[in-house]
Amino acid sequence: MNSLILYEVATRCCQARLVKRYAVFFSFIILALVSTSRAGEHARAMPTTLPAKHLILIVADGMHLEHERAANRYLFGNLDSGLAHWNFEYRGAATTWDVTTYNRYALAAGKGIFTGDGSVRDGATFNPLLGYDPERGGSAPYPIDVSGDAAYYGMRLKDGTSGRPKYPGTDSASAATVLATGFKTDGGTISWRTGDPDGGRLTTIAEMYRKQRNASIGIVSTVPFSHATPAAFVSHNRSRRNFEEIAAEILTEFKPEVVISGGHPLFSGPDPAEQFRFISARLYQGIRMKGEYAVAERTRGLDGGRILAQKAEEAVRGGKKLFGLFGGSGGNFEYHRPTSDGSALITRGSTENPTLAEAARAALKVLSRNPNGFFLMIEQGDIDWSNHDNDFAGMIGGIWDLDGAVKAVEAFVDCPGDDVTWRNTLFIVTADHANSFMRLSTDPAKQLGKGRLPRQQRKSGDSGRNPAGEWDYSDGEVAYGFDGKGVNAHTNEPVTVYARGAGSFLFRDFEGAWYPGTKLMDNSQVYRVMLTVLGLNDENLAGAERPGKALLLPKGTPQPANPPSDTQQPVTAGP
Repeated sequence: MNSLILYEVATRCCQARLVKRYAVFFSFIILALVSTSRAGEHARAMPTTLPAKHLILIVADGMHLEHERAANRYLFGNLDSGLAHWNFEYRGAATTWDVTTYNRYALAAGKGIFTGDGSVRDGATFNPLLGYDPERGGSAPYPIDVSGDAAYYGMRLKDGTSGRPKYPGTDSASAATVLATGFKTDGGTISWRTGDPDGGRLTTIAEMYRKQRNASIGIVSTVPFSHATPAAFVSHNRSRRNFEEIAAEILTEFKPEVVISGGHPLFSGPDPAEQFRFISARLYQGIRMKGEYAVAERTRGLDGGRILAQKAEEAVRGGKKLFGLFGGSGGNFEYHRPTSDGSALITRGSTENPTLAEAARAALKVLSRNPNGFFLMIEQGDIDWSNHDNDFAGMIGGIWDLDGAVKAVEAFVDCPGDDVTWRNTLFIVTADHANSFMRLSTDPAKQLGKGRLPRQQRKSGDSGRNPAGEWDYSDGEVAYGFDGKGVNAHTNEPVTVYARGAGSFLFRDFEGAWYPGTKLMDNSQVYRVMLTVLGLNDENLAGAERPGKALLLPKGTPQPANPPSDTQQPVTAGP
């Protein structure tokens, strides 16, 4: 019996609260075995037969590898390990460009712009190396590959004959759209085909899973549910800014079994005109009164996690759906704030909001009652919002919150007595795009220790999301921006992809398919893996076969190999 099996048995006994002495007994065995095991060994997934029943996708908005390394150093005292998702059996990286980004690079190179319908099937009009060029940006995320040219990321480029030049990089709407539908589209578009044609709605993986398998659907976010990332999985709109329209479609048409997010109108700000921008007053009151959802709301002086847990229990008992509405000024959950005394302790932004771990547990409690399976998208959106301000401390707090959610999901799957196991569940952690071009100092004298933060100073001028970011780091421990002077922009850097559980080995089939000589995949291929693992037909492709055979690759690209047999084990690799 190996250490992984013993660990899982001990964990399940503890979580089930069977007999406390079992946990103590197993802990001594685990410590003895782990102490003799090879350092850094990753746990391998149990063999699985596709399709799976449950899929959990965590999107760390605006996070790239250097952010993860910074969080590891702050929380655990090193750059190489600590975050729970770094122990997943699959670790890789994906490109994130959208049609807008592609066209910026194409025009600058004197090449044809993206003229397809977003499905990237036409090799004559599509070259993935225009969307991302590994020779210029690096064959892997920084600092695995340090050869990336800052000028490649940081040159302002136009995407047409009009408009001002911008940094090339996807926005959250188009990035989430490709994760949800497999289609590249224009910046600012929510699950809608490129060019914004009439009838351009794209069917999302959540819609397909509900329709084809009668599965349950959940979205969780630390920002408003009508914001780009959660919205792209359960709504459709030509513009991400149409918050009220998006909220209405989500809650009155799609009606996910679980919606938990920020955007509470009574906490979003003092201006009445701003309070109901994420959800209309009429819809807010209607959801509270109708009774279809058990409604958990932020309440002054009360613990948000406890309120949410109670309402999740009410939803399960009463056969209802769950709607949790929290958040603070601006709509998002208040940032968690790390100390800088070496203790690596984090202060909750507000106990009136749940942590992402508490939100994940509540969502899973409700969704897992469906024997047909579920799809759950969880977003830690404060990472992106803090990075827009070059707020290092806020970013660390966001990744701490993310790490808690990853651990909560793993514990839920590990817990015995239900139908959610690693044999039938795929768990993915990735980012929709990178943000801020942050770099840690390589000077040994400026490398911070565990629980230590760089000295942050506010820049002069307007506070909050100014063009160069709000914070400055004159001591040099960290730097933001292509010239080290700060930037408030998404970048076209590859992001990390981590997976554990059923079908995680499928990601390997896409490594290098678009980018020969590298192990990079594209975020549209993350969607392909999810679709394949769930055994779904792609309703956006007329006459498409099963997704394992109808893959969206450019002409001349080798098709992925057949999935391994039920006994084949995944291979560990990655950052």
